[in-house]
Amino acid sequence: MDKMKSHFGLYFHLKSYLWEICYAIMSLDSVKRFDRIVAILVQLQSKRIVKAQELADRFQVSLRTIYRDVRTLEASGVPIISEAGVGYSIMEGYRLPPVMFTREEAGSFVAAEKFMQKFVDKSLGSYHESAMFKIKSVLRGREKDWISALESQIMVDPSQELFNKNLPNALQILFESIAEKKQVFLKYQALNNEIPSERHIEPVGVFHENGFWYVLGYCHIRNDYRQFRTDRMLLINKTQLPFTIEHGTIDEHRQKNETVQKTKVVILVDKSVSRHISSGRKHYGFISETTKGKYVEMTFMTADIENGFSRWYLMFCDYAKIIEPESLKQRVMDILKTAESKILS
Repeated sequence: MDKMKSHFGLYFHLKSYLWEICYAIMSLDSVKRFDRIVAILVQLQSKRIVKAQELADRFQVSLRTIYRDVRTLEASGVPIISEAGVGYSIMEGYRLPPVMFTREEAGSFVAAEKFMQKFVDKSLGSYHESAMFKIKSVLRGREKDWISALESQIMVDPSQELFNKNLPNALQILFESIAEKKQVFLKYQALNNEIPSERHIEPVGVFHENGFWYVLGYCHIRNDYRQFRTDRMLLINKTQLPFTIEHGTIDEHRQKNETVQKTKVVILVDKSVSRHISSGRKHYGFISETTKGKYVEMTFMTADIENGFSRWYLMFCDYAKIIEPESLKQRVMDILKTAESKILS
């Protein structure tokens, strides 16, 4: 009970400090400066020691500005400890209870941060970085050390580019469009078209599959639902045009695709390569597999033999054999003959 009273006492004490900070800053400078100083306070709580240069680099201001901001926090009652040549720290215990994390929970933040840095666009990545500073700010000292020990030892490297580098905020625009029910204008480079298309779409949902981000949206040119890969987007802008249709959920649309007429495919794949294609086979309708000697027999129900499945099969066709259907055999032969004629011409 005494411990609980201590927590609540600290909470109200800190809350009063924050109000004092607000009034002090608002009377001295602009809202922009207020936001920066609050962010500095959060970052000071996120690590044991924070260097002034680190703060200056993050907020793109001079060291003199950082020194002034830190003095403002000190004048407002925040217990900041400064050591020349070392950096700033906050007195142990200055945090808002009762948010606490176990060591294992704290460690999971590292993996989440690494994935967010590599698997989302630059804009969302920066928002997540800001959120991580806030999460780290409430960790105990030993959890901060645990995270620091892991951060430089974990690396995430996606196998392909997930976004056009010229569109640093593609996911952010799509998220806002979905939430606000506003159309987006899209300039899109389809795989089989040399000339990019321009269209207005109503995004229904975003999903990550087989190493890529996709948006499912209602296309006003096709008057139907289409999927668009984020790395093929050349331009994306949010508009003020409202949605014209009530679309439902992305799960409902994805389930509709399951009702499309499909063809049974059976192939034999050499064991030496079967494990290497297991991660992508679900996208092509994988159903089951059976070991047969040195081969693995795989069964699929696929909706696109013409281009999807046949071209995927060509990636490992010298280690595999088509059992059925005949139409797949013929399609693969046609693609190979076309390729051969172009190589020899």
